[in-house]
Amino acid sequence: FSLKTLDVFWGRREIVKALTEQLDRFEGTVLDLGCGRMPYRSLILSYADRVQRYIGMDLRSDLRDYRYANCGPPDLEWDGKIIPLESGSVGCIIATEVLHQCGDVNVVLREAARVLQPGGILFFTVPFLWPLHCAPLDQYRYTPFSLERHLKSAGFGHIKLQALGGWDSSLAQMLALWVRRKPMSRWKREILTRLATPLIMWLLKNDEPQPIFTDQTMITRIAGTANRLVS
Repeated sequence: FSLKTLDVFWGRREIVKALTEQLDRFEGTVLDLGCGRMPYRSLILSYADRVQRYIGMDLRSDLRDYRYANCGPPDLEWDGKIIPLESGSVGCIIATEVLHQCGDVNVVLREAARVLQPGGILFFTVPFLWPLHCAPLDQYRYTPFSLERHLKSAGFGHIKLQALGGWDSSLAQMLALWVRRKPMSRWKREILTRLATPLIMWLLKNDEPQPIFTDQTMITRIAGTANRLVS
């Protein structure tokens, strides 16, 4: 955490927390779909005792976002549609902050189900309250109800969705994004960041995400798990 990472720190910490809570369910080969810089590789290999192999997969270099152009090639490249692995060859897939960038998420989820072993787990996160980014790859913002529909259609069951952030966290996130990303002079940004930080931290400390999704539920992002159904 620092004043410069005020806009991203909390969201990333929540993703790591949600992922860590699922690590005891990981086994065999883990496929990181849309791995980017592979920030969770060491975490998975260090704490998931039954994981034997980690594969970071991302788009071919000519299709990737420019911000990942210099981070080195992934373990496995794909075209965004067909995963170049045999059916039933992986025990777990993680897809953090990537499904909203898939033009046809049904194709991606069906491919994920194909390469998973029967009963294999998919762990994912998606943003809900976040600015446009990675343009023009940024395609969707999913509600929990649309996620459940897409997952069931692709052959997943035992779907569990979790809100990462509630009303207070949403306000904190918007304040942090405003002071760190709104176009303004450097001196104004520094002053507003220092003024806003105590309120932002207080909001985050007192945030209470809702356990169920109903009318007036506010969320910042969604984490979820689903299992490939045994056919």
